[in-house]
Amino acid sequence: MLTIKIDPCEEKEYWDDRLKQFITREAFKGCTLNLEHSLISISKWESKWHIPFLSSEKTEEQTIDYIKCMMINPGYSDSIIDYLNVEHVQMISDYINNPMTATSVIEKPGRKTGEIVTSELIYYWMIALQIPHEFEKWHLNRLLKLIEVCNVKNEPPKKMSAREIMERNQALNKARRAKYNTKG
Repeated sequence: MLTIKIDPCEEKEYWDDRLKQFITREAFKGCTLNLEHSLISISKWESKWHIPFLSSEKTEEQTIDYIKCMMINPGYSDSIIDYLNVEHVQMISDYINNPMTATSVIEKPGRKTGEIVTSELIYYWMIALQIPHEFEKWHLNRLLKLIEVCNVKNEPPKKMSAREIMERNQALNKARRAKYNTKG
């Protein structure tokens, strides 16, 4: 979870480039905002925008809406987003991009399927791998790494090629000949 402290501010008038008009921002008493980049947040966002979150470029409006979907504070209105400054937005971006784990998985050639990943697909992976439903609240990058680890650990052992079998047998025979002091 990311916690952001938004400082109080007085009433202020400013120019909004998006709306092309002056906006009066009301006085604000400040607050602490809690955000989660989780499967739940992505599900909310995808249900509104009907596009995959992980594999699409987002407009400014979509990005702002995702921050709203990340909010877990009860009782705050969506207008609280108007009080975020550049540092807050950078903190949110850093939080979203943080891997949240020390685990790394060695990529195997051909493993990427080019599949479009949506929240429903991630839920499917969780069900197929018997990952508890509560993990949907984990930071998304950590959840995806867990899914990746489960997939690697569930792969059947790699079969040896004919050459590898022959080399192993030669090594075993050589070791036996040396152990028993024989020629064949």
